[in-house]
Amino acid sequence: MDDIKQTKARIRNEIIAALESLSESEIETRTQIIEARLFDFANFYEAKILLMFIDRPYDIKTGSIIRKCRSFHKIIVLPAFEPQKFKTRLYKVDNIDRDLHIGPRGCLEPNPSRCKEVPLECLDIAIVPGIAFDEKGARLGYGDGYYDRLLPRLPSTTRKVAVGFESKILPHVPMESHDRHVDIVVTEERTIFKI
Repeated sequence: MDDIKQTKARIRNEIIAALESLSESEIETRTQIIEARLFDFANFYEAKILLMFIDRPYDIKTGSIIRKCRSFHKIIVLPAFEPQKFKTRLYKVDNIDRDLHIGPRGCLEPNPSRCKEVPLECLDIAIVPGIAFDEKGARLGYGDGYYDRLLPRLPSTTRKVAVGFESKILPHVPMESHDRHVDIVVTEERTIFKI
């Protein structure tokens, strides 16, 4: 078990080092390609209610995707985290500029006093972050475990889609019993369906 944890920590460090070597313009260009691939993806295009995420330093930038979704009249749902309880609540966000605040983890998330909570059963598609993925849908998160708890609670009809740079794709991502797979991974080079 400790070997897997050490391997995961090593992978996180290697991916972060590789991402830190990218220029802002490279990140922007790759993000735009992923955004275009996402909007060309039938499951995403047809979805009405989407779970998105607010990017952290090593994620693709999601602000433009969220704003574009609003222009397509999609309902945007974002997670709010309760670190003390390891709990995640989902909220409908109507205005990304007004409806977010700094949450307990120091990141932007929905302000519960401005947003309506959304039941998991309503989601058509869940777009999730991660630090590394493989072609079988294995996902390595940032170590907090929020998405590993959230993903199995989603309905089987909800597509679980990870987005990230191609440099996050590995031949094999080590998994523990609590880790969860995604159905699809979208990068700037390809769309990978879990095999």
